Amino acid sequence: MTNTAVRPGEVLLGAQAGAVVLPVCDHYSGVEARMKKSLALQAEMAQEFGACVFDVTLDCEDGAPVGGEAEHAALVTELALGAAPGMRVGVRVHPVDHASFDADVATIAGGAGRRLSHLMVPKVESVADVRQAVQALDAAGAASLPLHVLIESPLAVHHAFEIAAHPRVQSLSFGLMDFVSAHAGAIPADGMGATGQFTHPLVVRAKLEIASAAHAHGKVPSHCVVTEFNDADAMRAAARKAASQFGYTRMWSIHPSQIRPILEAFAPDEEQIHLATKIVAAAAEADWAPVSFDGTLHDRASYRHFWQLLVRAHATGRALPTEALAWFDTPLTPTHPKETNP
Repeated sequence: MTNTAVRPGEVLLGAQAGAVVLPVCDHYSGVEARMKKSLALQAEMAQEFGACVFDVTLDCEDGAPVGGEAEHAALVTELALGAAPGMRVGVRVHPVDHASFDADVATIAGGAGRRLSHLMVPKVESVADVRQAVQALDAAGAASLPLHVLIESPLAVHHAFEIAAHPRVQSLSFGLMDFVSAHAGAIPADGMGATGQFTHPLVVRAKLEIASAAHAHGKVPSHCVVTEFNDADAMRAAARKAASQFGYTRMWSIHPSQIRPILEAFAPDEEQIHLATKIVAAAAEADWAPVSFDGTLHDRASYRHFWQLLVRAHATGRALPTEALAWFDTPLTPTHPKETNP
């Protein structure tokens, strides 16, 4: 019988066993009606999957009307406080050099910091911007609130490893459209498209640098938007590439129709889940010594890979074999264990 007294993460990940695992989808909305619908959809899908499978990030940067920044900050604070229990809600504030940044943080983090999952800071150029954001959070009484940051320029990409190293930074997101426009026309417009963003060398390089920086420091790399939200095939293809070829473990959604394709692309399939369960179970039986499984040698390096696959499956609400469920503190019982149709 498999030993379930010791959790695989404790053996295989060591000091990283408690590393954060974020939902694979981060859904953005900034207009009042859409923010309310996003929060309602989040709660509905949590019931369906047995877990909060995507974050909702309420947007001040693009959502607040010019001149109405204070009112919008008050609105997102109210919405965050009114979110369903157990749901993950973040807020994107204005950049640190914007006139409304300090007021955003004071209102939102000061009023709803205890309820927020994270604060997203856009247009971070260097670790100095991170420190400024941390100071503002601490002054607002939100010293434990994680920071997510947007990397949106060539300079920010250059500093990505330093930014990722800051202990308050939990996730790095790639801001595709601002990154392209920051090149003064040197990258053609199709570099912002669902296809071009995976082929233009400068965009590809930036994505890889950000993913590498995040993984180097145990942070979560979050992939950029696909603006063609009516093109379901393009959305699926982009999500699959981000997950399987570019090292991203999370992705932005800007339309409700994009959420399920992201969940599908970033979640392991049933075959992978069962294989991972068998290999980790065999490892536990062998007290984590190397084993031969179906003619292939496995040791702690491959055990770690398959355990992390199961963690991702658990975080996306996938149905796990009973044997694997025993390794988690909060087993999930999704009502939709099969892959969803986008």
